Amino acid sequence: MNIFSEIYGAYFRAAASLLARRGKPLAESDIYKAVERHGFRDSALFLPKKLLPQKDNSDWGLLRKTENGFVPITKNPPPTILSGLQKSWLKAKLSDPRFALFLDDSEIERLSEKLKDVRPLYKPEHFRFFDRFNDGDDFPSPEYRAHFRALLSAVKSHEALMIDYLSGHGNAMNAIVLPLKFEYSAKNDKFRVYCRTVSNGVLRGGITINIGRIRTLKPTGKRFTKTAADNAAMNRFFSDRRASEPVTVYVKPERNAPERFLMEFANYEKRTERDPENGSLTVDIYYDRADETELLILLLSFGAAVEILAPKYFREQAAERVKKQAELLNKEKNSGY
Repeated sequence: MNIFSEIYGAYFRAAASLLARRGKPLAESDIYKAVERHGFRDSALFLPKKLLPQKDNSDWGLLRKTENGFVPITKNPPPTILSGLQKSWLKAKLSDPRFALFLDDSEIERLSEKLKDVRPLYKPEHFRFFDRFNDGDDFPSPEYRAHFRALLSAVKSHEALMIDYLSGHGNAMNAIVLPLKFEYSAKNDKFRVYCRTVSNGVLRGGITINIGRIRTLKPTGKRFTKTAADNAAMNRFFSDRRASEPVTVYVKPERNAPERFLMEFANYEKRTERDPENGSLTVDIYYDRADETELLILLLSFGAAVEILAPKYFREQAAERVKKQAELLNKEKNSGY
């Protein structure tokens, strides 16, 4: 029986945390807390039903109900070992230059040594991206890696940086900024960093900088305490970039579409309603205006399993893209290709 789509993924960690509990029986609230901690934002809609014993035996059969609560059916905690498939996947990830951005040279060297006899699950040349621009960031560049890791360190330590960079129009710019958050655009194959500018030691407005356009950066030694006020300011910064209204979609209960949809859109802010009768979803997706095209392409990748309901202009964009794709396919068919 295939319980989890990936070993040690979000669902595995949620279940493992419960199976590792010994002694006192689990309450239903413990299960919901584990799902909230290890799962995705919408996991509470369906994951507890897989963990809690159900009368129709539709659960995973991992917990047994007793008079005092729920207890694991296993005698020992789940082991934490790497399977051959996991090692093969990890070896494949080592060839991804984006993966190396988050590791220093010594960490990459140690992993490479441990996996030297492992065959990679796949190679970069096995993939062809038809919906991605060709001018992505130069991830292997030593300069790019140095900039990325300096920004990553600043995000963790809340330290302001002095940055010289090029604007989208090619103008030389410089600013003292506090990096807040990274974001990767699959459509553009680029990383960008959200920052707040610093003036006279005070946090000001927000800017977004493409990491590939940074020319130089250096630490200032000025660190900021991450307070509730800072969090509120950051939330306002991201809210200002958000589209005026969400995209509303209907996800049909077929081919495991609801669960696949929630996994794919786990990083988006959204509001989800599930129909208890047929398991379909109605989802409001809130997004950054700059990512509208990327969101549209991602929604269209679900095909007939997803219907875009609103707003009208977004639905019309989707219809126009589908129409053009159909015309292109008919043209290729009639030309004999």
